[in-house]
Amino acid sequence: MSQYLPLGKFSFGLGDRFAQQGKAQLRACIRATELGAVFVPVWNKSHREHTFIGSEPSSTRAEADAAVKALGWNQPYHVDADHIRLETVDRFIPHSDFYTIDVADSIGKPAAAADVKAFVERHPELIGTVSIPHLDHPLTITRAEAERVANQFLLATQDAGKIYRHIAQAKGATNFITEVSMDETDNPQTPLELLIILAAIADQQIPIQTIAPKFTGRFNKGVDYAGDVKQFEKEFNEDLAVIAFAIKQYGLPPSLKLSVHSGSDKFSIYVPMRRALKKFGAGVHIKTAGTTWLEELIGLAEAGGDGLAIAKEIYAHAIEHVDEFCAPYASVIDLDKRKLPTAAVVNVWTSRQFTDALRHDSKNPGYNPSLRQLLHVSFKVAAKKGDRYLNELKRHEAIVAKNVTENLFERHMKPLLIG
Repeated sequence: MSQYLPLGKFSFGLGDRFAQQGKAQLRACIRATELGAVFVPVWNKSHREHTFIGSEPSSTRAEADAAVKALGWNQPYHVDADHIRLETVDRFIPHSDFYTIDVADSIGKPAAAADVKAFVERHPELIGTVSIPHLDHPLTITRAEAERVANQFLLATQDAGKIYRHIAQAKGATNFITEVSMDETDNPQTPLELLIILAAIADQQIPIQTIAPKFTGRFNKGVDYAGDVKQFEKEFNEDLAVIAFAIKQYGLPPSLKLSVHSGSDKFSIYVPMRRALKKFGAGVHIKTAGTTWLEELIGLAEAGGDGLAIAKEIYAHAIEHVDEFCAPYASVIDLDKRKLPTAAVVNVWTSRQFTDALRHDSKNPGYNPSLRQLLHVSFKVAAKKGDRYLNELKRHEAIVAKNVTENLFERHMKPLLIG
């Protein structure tokens, strides 16, 4: 597994729905270098997002290349084909060098009985007592338990292998980074399950650079982590321990690291993550999804005038279609429709009232997480406004960019580095 494109210790997935904030996002990475850390920028956009907006993967590549050239960024950067499957990957191949392979749909579907039997027989080291440094207790694994876990996850890793090889045949194995995503499932993977998953990924000869497991708690779009922070910290530490062990045991890339598909703004777990990363000397990949789109709205509302007007129009349309817009994201949003103000109320808001409600500041009494989540999933409204929305972004570029940069650096990168 010697042929692969390595990913830096810290990397940041930068969602940008409309491909307008590349420079503003990259400025956050530049500010991080002033603290002695390189956050490798990874511009990500999924097939679903391209479909909703009517854009093409080429636009994400163009945005990234233009930002890097304009700001003279001399560190690595990547463009992520986010949450791809075999049936959706081809449109990304000419433009992406990072692939988030999503196999959540295959988890829980049994692999062929012969494949499960062969996997367990190929890995006798998994049966019995397995001692992993930094885990509280050794893992005790029976053959029946190994077969149960293989039945749950083996087909997913086989699917990942098929997708990986499809990409490698088109691009060459050394020309892209592979992430495997298993986070969009019902239950967190246990240390035993993650170890077996990594053994199966190694069997598929996937030079995996990051893996996105499921964690306890809710990672809702655009709002803070909802769950037991101590339990999250325990799981995060356990996953780091298993990854370090599996790298040595199965010859996986030494740069393999955890990926946290945050849904953005999981401020309460950054301190526990920082402690764990320091303890293990490990890196992390953070995927921030649609925060940038919300910062665009905040910037437009702050600008007032036509900027505030279009922000209000977008909210008015979103509130009319709340069920429709929320349905595709039902597992990753948790809003209370009773707490959504009417369009008429929002229509008379000042710039300050709108930004207080939307900006993620839990100390602000005006902050409305339900409104924030609704707008997070309503970006297609702005897309339908076409040039009118894009022209407002360009007209108010300075104030929008300031919000984008400060959000990424002050609220995300800085807490991961220094608290």
